[in-house]
Order: sequence, then structure tokens, then C-alpha cells
Amino acid sequence: MKQEELDIILENHGKWLRNEGGKKADLSYTELKNTKLRLADLSNANLRGANLRGANLRHVNLSNTDLANADLSDAYLNWVNWRHVEGLTVICIQVDTTRKNNQIAYIKELDIWTTGCFQGTLDELKASVEQTHKDNEKLRKRYYRVIDFILNEVAE
Repeated sequence: MKQEELDIILENHGKWLRNEGGKKADLSYTELKNTKLRLADLSNANLRGANLRGANLRHVNLSNTDLANADLSDAYLNWVNWRHVEGLTVICIQVDTTRKNNQIAYIKELDIWTTGCFQGTLDELKASVEQTHKDNEKLRKRYYRVIDFILNEVAE
């Protein structure tokens, strides 16, 4: 799908969300590889089976969105609103830090962790926590408690 066509769908979806006419976005099984969706409000959209490989989803609202069978490989998933997402197992926990709305999210099917501007594997997350908070043991421990909680939830 061309970016121009996608932009029109997103505009109409926004109108639909605001009860201003428009139309709910149905992007199911759509080729959205490497598209720019940053800051989009896709809440309640249908993205079932969509190819979002490499798409920029930073700051996207995916609440109540159907992502079953969607390909999110190599997508940028930082600061996504994951509330009530269907089709993925996402565990998102708030971390008590000085940053507003700081959270760690784990997407089980992708084995991807995100927090702030970070996105990567568990080992990369731990290395980032160690580097970023090397001088703040209390904050490091908070991050590790959240990580341990998420790992325990996934194991059940």
C-alpha cells in the first residue's frame, strides 16, 4: 500500500473514532511493510494478518486492535499503547521512575522487549539497564523486579 493511500485511511479512521463520519480502518492482510504509522491512532482497527515488517509504530495507539497473525518483525514498537490488543501476548508494566509513563513491554510472540527508546532482546535490555542506571542501584533493582515479574507471568 502506498503511503498516500494509507494516510487517507488513517484520516478516515480518525474521523470514525471522533464520531465525525469517516470509516473504521480495516487493514487486514494489507501490505504495510516499511510504512510510517508513527503517532497514528489505530485503536479499534483491524490489522489481522497485516504485514507490518519494518513499519514505524512508535507512539501508535493500538488499543483494542486485532493483530492476530500480523507480521511485526523488525517493526519499531517503542511507546506503543498495547491496551487490550488481540492476537498477541503483550505484558506491559509501569516502572516507578522519575520519567512520566515509563513502562516495560514484552511481546511474547516476537520475544521483544521495549522501554522508552529501547527495543531488543532480554539480554540487550539487561545490558541497557546496567549501562543506563549503573550509578543508581535502587532504579536498577526496580527494573529487574519488573523484568522478573514479566518472566514469571510468561512462564505460567
